[in-house]
Amino acid sequence: MSAQTQYTVDELMISALARELSDDDQVCNGAASFIPVCAFSLARATHAPKLVWLAGAVGLDARPRRVPASTLEAPLWHRSSMYMPQLEDFWSYALNGRWLTKFCVRGAQIDRYGNANNSVIGKDYNAPKVRLPGSAGLGDMGSIGKRLLYWTTTHNPRTLVERVDFVTCAGWLGGGSERSDLGLQGGPEIVITNLAVLDFEPESKRMRLCSVHPGVSVEDVVAATGFELVIEGEIPQTAPPSEQEVRLIREEIDPDGARMREFGG
Repeated sequence: MSAQTQYTVDELMISALARELSDDDQVCNGAASFIPVCAFSLARATHAPKLVWLAGAVGLDARPRRVPASTLEAPLWHRSSMYMPQLEDFWSYALNGRWLTKFCVRGAQIDRYGNANNSVIGKDYNAPKVRLPGSAGLGDMGSIGKRLLYWTTTHNPRTLVERVDFVTCAGWLGGGSERSDLGLQGGPEIVITNLAVLDFEPESKRMRLCSVHPGVSVEDVVAATGFELVIEGEIPQTAPPSEQEVRLIREEIDPDGARMREFGG
């Protein structure tokens, strides 16, 4: 690799997500979560070795040889220090408010306030245009005080919409203080896409542009977003992954390229 590290957008997204994790965090992954699984492994291999990861909500402190074909299968929790029966034990820990600090969310739709939809496309729930996989725990994770980290590989107006058709995972709801007024703690913090990194303006809770990926302009991001973003001052470029990070992703964490399943090709 040259002095100027060569990388791909998947590696950029993984490194950006990994930067949001620290030694003090406890995380778990859900279904089809290849980008987060790679980010967890990358964070533990670099700046956050004490990060606690419950792989697939089953394997504590897992050390998989590589990312398998599914993020909810036994090879992912290889060399775990213990196994947690998911249906019997996981939710009692997740719901007690003292464990699991951050959770990664991908939605078929995400709106300007960080509400996510993985349930139905269409205004009539009983007769939708598309029936999606459903909550798979997102309804809980969005409502029990977790800090939510969003990612999507499809930054376009179909994914980033003005208003979700159905709230599968509660974000900042209608913005402002609405979430806290209902007694809900936690909430969305960041959105990492194939074009940019975004967060939420503290008062309005509207999605705000933080950085654009190299080769992407602010205008590109605006055109690809189905609502008006908060844009403040000069927008920097997203920090690229280091040569070490790229090597770890390609050679140790995901040599089979399972992460590319999230890019539809």
